[in-house]
Amino acid sequence: MVETHGGGPDDGAAEVLDRPLPDGVRRRVVQIVSDGFGSLTLGELPAQLRQYARFAPNRRAKFAGNAMAAAVETDPLFRQRIGDKLRDAQPELAGALDAGSAPPAADPLDVAAAAYVLRPHGWVKLVTAAGEEAQRADAERADEESRAEMERLHEALARAREHTRTETERLRAELESTKRETESLHRKLRSALSDVKRGEAALRKIRAEMDTVRAEGQTQVSAAESESRRLKTRLGEAEAALEATRKAAREGRSVEDMRVRLLLDTLLDATQGLRRELALPPVSVRPAETVDAVEPGRMTPKDIAARALSENDPAILDQLLALPQAHLVVDGYNVTKTGYPQMPLEKQRLRLLGQLSQLAAQTGAEMTCVFDGAELVAPVLLAPPRGVRVLFSKPGVTADELIRQLVRAEPPGRPVIVVSTDREVADGVARAGARPVASVVLLKRLS
Repeated sequence: MVETHGGGPDDGAAEVLDRPLPDGVRRRVVQIVSDGFGSLTLGELPAQLRQYARFAPNRRAKFAGNAMAAAVETDPLFRQRIGDKLRDAQPELAGALDAGSAPPAADPLDVAAAAYVLRPHGWVKLVTAAGEEAQRADAERADEESRAEMERLHEALARAREHTRTETERLRAELESTKRETESLHRKLRSALSDVKRGEAALRKIRAEMDTVRAEGQTQVSAAESESRRLKTRLGEAEAALEATRKAAREGRSVEDMRVRLLLDTLLDATQGLRRELALPPVSVRPAETVDAVEPGRMTPKDIAARALSENDPAILDQLLALPQAHLVVDGYNVTKTGYPQMPLEKQRLRLLGQLSQLAAQTGAEMTCVFDGAELVAPVLLAPPRGVRVLFSKPGVTADELIRQLVRAEPPGRPVIVVSTDREVADGVARAGARPVASVVLLKRLS
């Protein structure tokens, strides 16, 4: 097992291991090299290990284990440097190995790894013994595991047998119960068949009774039709009597009209008498003459320029809203898509309604904003702002038609201003007595 190559009988470096290094010893050797690796300079490291000089000890042992094991085996100088670090770290173990005896309480793997690095006389025997000891330990551990596995399998088999026996007894009990239920169901089935036969007999009897009832019903229907014709005749007579009653009521109303006219004439005569009693002087000054204004022919060119406003001047909207009981009707989407079409419809509505609320607070005029709701798939959740009425057209009705309905609903003479750029809407509301204003005028006023 041991070959010697030159040197004295105590030269351990001449001994050669004739088998692979046991895995346990190899792991300890790599750990020893990794521990001493960090204290060596870059020049003291073999070329193949210099790339791992800055690795952490655990990472170095993981990624450079094979390279460090090969360097210890092939590079005597590197092995000697690692051995010096080991002597400094574990002087007692190193001294015992140099003396030819290992500490009795030391781990055989640690002793073999230290001997492999230090190479004292007889180190091959120590490594071999450690490998055999590790194999024996592995074999004993495998034997223990096999026995434990065998015991576990025996216990599992016993449990399986017990479970099988219990399951068999349960299935037998369920089978007996199923048999009893089957017998009960057979009895119920026979009873149900008897009930079905009785039901069929009852059904035949009911059908015969229904035929009798149907014949009686036909007779009653004929009698009802005769009674209906008689009632229609009486209804015609009642309608004729009602018309005669209405005519008499209209003649009575003529009498009431005469009485009201007589009362009105009495009031007019009393008013004339009161006028004579008060003997008020004739009126020489009218209320309109007390108002401070510029009379015709006395306006300066500057005043004329101020009064002649352009149709696109937002001041004309203020003049219209200043009229008594003015009502402003706004075509909502026509205004928003003229002023800010890039915004989503929801944000267009919110922006316009907020500005109209401020305008309503400034002018006190009534304001109604109309949006097209014909394409809405669900109601719009919107809280109308203060001073602004918000309306959506119904399905099948456009916002233009809703605006025309709003204009027609107003009494003649009330100032109604409609804001829309749609020429058809403007012409229609103008014919109905409203004042059309372009959307751009409102946008200028709001801005």
